[in-house]
Amino acid sequence: MERGRNRIAALLFGLFLILILINVPIAIALALSSIIVIAIIGEIPLIMLPQKMFAALDSFPLMAAPFFILAGKLMEVGGISERLVNFANSLVGQFKGGLAYVSIVACMFFAAISGSGSATTAAIGGIMIPAMVKAGYDRNFATAIQAAGGTTGIIIPPSVPLVLYGVSAGVSISSLFIAGILPGILIGLSLMLVAFIISKKEGYRAGEERTKVWESFKRATLALLMPVIILGGIYSGLFTPTEASVVAVVYGFIVGTFVYKQINLKTLKTMLVDSVVTTSVILFIIAAASMFGMLLTREQIPQSFASMLMDANITPFMTLLLINLLLLVVGTFMETIAAIIILTPILLPVATQIGIDPIHFGIIMTANLAIGLITPPVGVSLFVGVRVGNTKFEPLVRAIIPFILMMIVSILIITFVPQISMFFLD
Repeated sequence: MERGRNRIAALLFGLFLILILINVPIAIALALSSIIVIAIIGEIPLIMLPQKMFAALDSFPLMAAPFFILAGKLMEVGGISERLVNFANSLVGQFKGGLAYVSIVACMFFAAISGSGSATTAAIGGIMIPAMVKAGYDRNFATAIQAAGGTTGIIIPPSVPLVLYGVSAGVSISSLFIAGILPGILIGLSLMLVAFIISKKEGYRAGEERTKVWESFKRATLALLMPVIILGGIYSGLFTPTEASVVAVVYGFIVGTFVYKQINLKTLKTMLVDSVVTTSVILFIIAAASMFGMLLTREQIPQSFASMLMDANITPFMTLLLINLLLLVVGTFMETIAAIIILTPILLPVATQIGIDPIHFGIIMTANLAIGLITPPVGVSLFVGVRVGNTKFEPLVRAIIPFILMMIVSILIITFVPQISMFFLD
């Protein structure tokens, strides 16, 4: 029996990896590998597949994902990013290498609005990269900062990957959002440390523009109020994360259309189409992953993996190191959403067996996979950076290595100091 399960697991993952290596889209690879294995087994009625796929999407918490995606789009083009950049500039722009700090702080502010790494990189990078290049900063360094800063978009709440982890793991999305605050700030500060060291080495000067903090704050008030309203409403129990996502859309539309007047019918149509496309891709991955997950559960692969690690008699410390290493490797070739959906049912039982809180593990997983946004070959934020920064891929990869190394250090701190994630929950 055990040998049969191992063969099925090897076949399932083998087919999936082969399809990925030949550049088959993630959703198709998940679905096709699952269907082939199901056909070989011959014990599962095919009618169950569409039923399972539909059931995976029939989730109230999951509805938060498309609305947060749309809210992020509204904020991206609604005049929010410019005001956040100006406010960040008033806070840290006067220091040596100030524009580098402005970029990261602005990314953190925008992360608390968009919930997307690539959107954060695009929105802030479109403003800051030209400004940094004009001020004498190296173009690849300026672009690397935007790409690295964009990773905070999936850690600082609200975060679409945290929503999907919450759905996959069956844990409170509100608690995940609370847990993501301090780790997101820690990663942002660690990136600023790298920016400080490089700016000092290269002799980058302070930003020329010096805006009064109060004046820039007043201009950015409505933008800064969005995360306050959303997260405050969730934490106070006024509305659920799903309801909060709808509030975010309504708020973003009103502010962008009637206050900042940056949104019109043309831009609204583009945003709606982009949001539908992004949402469709995510939902297709979830539906396809449900078949993959069904096979994993049926063959008891998560339990077998957990038992294997336990039988290996390695310490919880080493187990966590191995999990972090696995997530870092997976993040380099697999999209964040797909990785969360596939790996959560496999790794979560292991984490809980060694005493890791599921909420804390969600932050560990998301933070590790965030690095995948800026690592080749599938680093989405890298490709966004190349486009926005008008640079080439290879020199950008070299420029971003120091930021990747610092993020790994930050993730190890988050992993082994759970109080950082659980501070507001204990």
